[in-house]
Amino acid sequence: MAFIETKGVTLDLPIYDVQGRSLKKRVMSMGRRNTIAEDTDGVIVVRALDNIDVRFDTGDRIGLIGHNGAGKSTLLRTLAGIYPPTAGAVMRDGKVVPLLDISLGMDENSTGIQNIRLRGLLLGMSDREIRQKQDEIAEFSELGDYLDLPLRTYSSGMRVRLAFAVSTAVDAEILLLDEVMGVGDASFMNKAKQRMAELHGRAEIVVLAMHSNAEIRRVCNKVLWMERGRVRAFGSTEDVVAAYEEQVATT
Repeated sequence: MAFIETKGVTLDLPIYDVQGRSLKKRVMSMGRRNTIAEDTDGVIVVRALDNIDVRFDTGDRIGLIGHNGAGKSTLLRTLAGIYPPTAGAVMRDGKVVPLLDISLGMDENSTGIQNIRLRGLLLGMSDREIRQKQDEIAEFSELGDYLDLPLRTYSSGMRVRLAFAVSTAVDAEILLLDEVMGVGDASFMNKAKQRMAELHGRAEIVVLAMHSNAEIRRVCNKVLWMERGRVRAFGSTEDVVAAYEEQVATT
């Protein structure tokens, strides 16, 4: 049975490019309420996550909500192991696949077919698995003969189609998603939505961050409300989303 759990997870991120005394002073003044501080070496440090205790189990479909900068994407990256916590621990059982940047690892000078392999390997797929899924990925992308051309010849829409086709072919026990982007015209969008539903269905646990409360209500059974790097609320979808919407409406 897959699970992922955080115990007292705290993450401090240093900011090395804050220069000039006036800018530094403004940043530090913000820190009075946004947990920005200065370490012993004079480096500005942002507390991006603060003492996070949550556990997700098999069958959970978790929606992350909160304002921009609340810590949703940072939490996903910490769950994925991209950011090691400054304090606390992340425990997991199951294959974790983060789809946080679907174009990550793709090479401008390689063909579409070669990029299927590159992106697949980055997502943890084996050579055998990639070979088995290559034809299906190519067909889904609808790129045809363009797959034999270098990625640099693609339009932005074509690049996203290819990246989406590869990324959603992966099999994960714990799937981490950050704001699925648009992938083309209306007909392809319909295909993409169906493919995302199938991807969700194959995973034992799904954790996703998005700004659409309607979509959160549709696909999630639990919601984690993040605020300034902390957990504001965690519980049933309707209870937490309703409380969040009430708070937004009064601010």
